[in-house]
Amino acid sequence: MPEVTTTSGNLRFGGKALSLIKFRDVVGQEKAKRMLQLAFSRQKTSHAYLFQGSSGVGKKSLAQAFAAFLNCLEDGRSDSCGQCPSCRKMASANHPDFLIIEPERGKAQISIDQIRELKKMLSYPPVEAGYRVVMISDIQQTMIRKEVANSLLKTLEEPPLKTVFVLTAVEAAGILPTIVSRCQVVPFYPLSYELVCGVLSADGLSAGQAYVMASIAEGSVGKARELAKTDLLETRKQIVEGLVSLSQTQAGAVEGVFVLAEQAAQRKDDLVEVLELLQLWIKDLMILASGGSEDYLINHDLRHTLPPASQRWNVEQLSERLSMIVEAQRQLRHNCNRAFVCEVLFWAFIG
Repeated sequence: MPEVTTTSGNLRFGGKALSLIKFRDVVGQEKAKRMLQLAFSRQKTSHAYLFQGSSGVGKKSLAQAFAAFLNCLEDGRSDSCGQCPSCRKMASANHPDFLIIEPERGKAQISIDQIRELKKMLSYPPVEAGYRVVMISDIQQTMIRKEVANSLLKTLEEPPLKTVFVLTAVEAAGILPTIVSRCQVVPFYPLSYELVCGVLSADGLSAGQAYVMASIAEGSVGKARELAKTDLLETRKQIVEGLVSLSQTQAGAVEGVFVLAEQAAQRKDDLVEVLELLQLWIKDLMILASGGSEDYLINHDLRHTLPPASQRWNVEQLSERLSMIVEAQRQLRHNCNRAFVCEVLFWAFIG
């Protein structure tokens, strides 16, 4: 379905969903749902909410479900009905009172012009619904510019009637404290292993694949689904097995490191994620080295690499290698040469 935009293209009405999202469709986050339902039933819906929690745990989905719920025309509801005119417009991604503010195509941040246009639109009452809902996602990334954040803050300080803002953020760090203070914070928590595994199985993954993805995703359905679409786990496996088999003193070590570095560098935009997966493997090693139970391990598909690696590096050395990876990620974010960063990291790693 094509997007419906204003004449300037800065604001988008409705979402990209092809079907209505209800509260019951959002996996987990029962406390967040209950908080929103109770506020509505008591006529105490806030003018602004900050949905805060890890990526991929349902913040944006619940924001859409909340918008549908607020404007559903069914009386005495605990969820949207899915049948009324308002719900049908939400389902078709064409509701005039559900606004999504996101960076313009090709840009990483929201512009001041978009906030100005939003303010102009908010000077008028909702077109047809009981509430106008404005969703701004990932504000820790999209609203870094102070002039943009300050402009939004003025609107939050003097909110229009029947307007509800839903802001989402991974963490509050970097967000103007005055914006956070104007919002009711709704915490989102990592999902249980069983819930993530169930979603992945429903997506069509085998039990074994779902088990590994759910373990690595750390409670994030979104992260698990993204991993399932890539071959990052296979790349990580090849790198881990290579690092475990190499040492600086053996013949061919330099060539082996070059091969692993080139393989990693070919991931380009995914390289930071590959290194994050490598960090999770090291954390498994640290659990074992500290006498922890195997029940807490994440990388179940790499269990065969843990015994030899545990004999090779102690907790202090593993901690050093975690720091090496963090430094490598910092260098990559500053556009350093990918292959060179990996060569230096892997050579130091096997020392």
